[in-house]
Amino acid sequence: MTAPTLLVVGSQDPVVIDLNRRALAHLACEARLEIVAGATHLFEEPGTLEQVAALATAWFRRWL
Repeated sequence: MTAPTLLVVGSQDPVVIDLNRRALAHLACEARLEIVAGATHLFEEPGTLEQVAALATAWFRRWL
C-alpha cells in the first residue's frame, strides 16, 4: 500500500488494537494508529464517533 493510511480503533477493543498494530508494522506508507479512549468497536459511546470524525477530517485535510 502506498496511500497514507489512518487506523482508528477504540481503547476497549484489545483484539482489534493488536490487529491494527500488526498491520501498521507492515505498512511502508505514511501511517498512524489512533486509539479513541473509552470507545468500543462501533464507537457507540457518547462523543467517541465525533472523535473519530475529527481524526479523519484532520487526516484527510493533511493528505488530500
